[in-house]
Amino acid sequence: MDIKNKATKISLFSLKTRQMRAFHMSWFSFFLCFFAWFGIAPLMPYVKEELGLNKVQIGNTIIASVSITIIARLFIGWLCDKVGPRISYTVLMCTGAIPVMFIGLANSYETFLLFRLGIGVIGASFVITQYHTSVMFAPNVVGTANATSAGWGNLGGGVTNMVMPLVFAGFVAIGYSHEGSWRGAMAVAGGVCFIVGLAYFFLTTDLPDGNFSDLRARGEMPESKKVKGAFAMAAKDKRVWALFVVYAACFGIELTINNMAALYFQEDFNLSIPQAGLIAGLFGLMNIFARTTGGIIGDKFANKGGLKGRVKWLWVALMVEAFALMVFSRMTLLPVAIGTMIVFSLFVQMSEGATFSVVPFINKKAIGSVSGIVGAGGNAGAVAAGFLIRAENISYAKALLILGVIVLACSFFALLVTFTPEEEEVAAKEHAKALEDQRLLDGDKPKGRLAPAFAGIEPFDLVRIFLGFALAIKGIYFIMNVEVMEAALGEGFSNMGTITAWLVVLVHGVGGMALAMGFATRFVAAVNILVLLGAMVFAETFEGALSGNTSIQLIIFVIVALVATIWRGSSKFSMDSMLRPDHDSDGAAASH
Repeated sequence: MDIKNKATKISLFSLKTRQMRAFHMSWFSFFLCFFAWFGIAPLMPYVKEELGLNKVQIGNTIIASVSITIIARLFIGWLCDKVGPRISYTVLMCTGAIPVMFIGLANSYETFLLFRLGIGVIGASFVITQYHTSVMFAPNVVGTANATSAGWGNLGGGVTNMVMPLVFAGFVAIGYSHEGSWRGAMAVAGGVCFIVGLAYFFLTTDLPDGNFSDLRARGEMPESKKVKGAFAMAAKDKRVWALFVVYAACFGIELTINNMAALYFQEDFNLSIPQAGLIAGLFGLMNIFARTTGGIIGDKFANKGGLKGRVKWLWVALMVEAFALMVFSRMTLLPVAIGTMIVFSLFVQMSEGATFSVVPFINKKAIGSVSGIVGAGGNAGAVAAGFLIRAENISYAKALLILGVIVLACSFFALLVTFTPEEEEVAAKEHAKALEDQRLLDGDKPKGRLAPAFAGIEPFDLVRIFLGFALAIKGIYFIMNVEVMEAALGEGFSNMGTITAWLVVLVHGVGGMALAMGFATRFVAAVNILVLLGAMVFAETFEGALSGNTSIQLIIFVIVALVATIWRGSSKFSMDSMLRPDHDSDGAAASH
């Protein structure tokens, strides 16, 4: 089916069009699903103690949470082709919320395992998100749209590691026991998913020109009963299965890390539960910009290299991911381990974005089925990795090293994804038309580039990049001293001290990386200024906890540099420029 009126640009701060409403609803819904899917992970130390679980049993519950999603994703892809993403998302979220809320009824290993198995169904939401953005956006930006919606959705995996302990703490603060608090926290997560599932039905449309039912009534698309063979068509294509393996090697690894990162840092580095949760959260929070970057680069590679360019970038991203994972597995010093984990996180998520910058071009008649099969590959990879992680005779570090080697081998499957000259020609024409449509909309405004020449880097770019990395390193310092910060700010989860300490880590750690990449530059700089002003005002009260032996003079200098960043905005050498082809010549955009 030829879908008309796809968007040729992404207007991040707009809800006026059907395309952008679908974009924002799809990533937010996936975010909530991901949050609920892994909401129990940071609370596992409490569950482990109450239910008396051992390592093998915990490993089994991890496998259960991702294994059922394989089947669910295959089914939901087919369902999208039949009834559209709008109804599919509403049905999935409303039914998937039930086991999320009811896991609080588990009172043994067996019942807990069954509920985690049921929760895994909600992970199929990823397929609907990718389907909806694929049919709403044109070839010149579809990779970016897919990567950003999925990446921001995946943030749920990082945010849940930070937020669920706080929700748990809220229940403790009002008098619930630890046993009742983790159960109540999961009920909250499930309830929110149910409500948003209903909202999805009323706030979105299936396609730019309307819902499937409307288009079928007007004779603009075939009847549901005539949509046959889409799944079989997708399953017969070897490229789909090559991408299945590729996605297993990136998203499958991310799922595995989301499930075990908190336990890994708690046990191997002897950290407290809050510290381990913070570090595990950083891994998922890189999705703010990492997966988007993978999609952006895929789209930019396509400008000159066509579909082959997208595939080449995917292979490179996977290779770097493999080496970064192997290096991370060998780290024994906490600061270095956190730093290498962040690098690994960047590339595993960029690989995911690169994968789904290729998927929409495999078979346009079966986008849902292709997305479902490839998406299921991520969960299949997580199941396979789960068996390795659960082995009692293999340490977490050794298991991660083995996974790195496996990812390296799987990266070569990307090279099996090839396109015929005819497919390349059609894609090139569609890409060129989308760029031309975008040019007509934007007028004569200059377009962003993949990698500006070093001569195009302005001196202030170097200041911004250095400042970003310095703040990120400061965030790591705060993680290592989070207990000191909590003691200075107020003891216990029930006080604002813990929330403030975690906010500082988030703003400096993740915000610093975003600043270095030039993503949401002005917003990130402004939030960091607020945190630093707080450090100055309360420095004596906190006994240096926030300043971390940093002089007031240096803090003032950093604040001035951040103010200059807000005033100037991001240049062409930034993700902001890549996301907004209509950037002004100085790189500043009002929204950033």
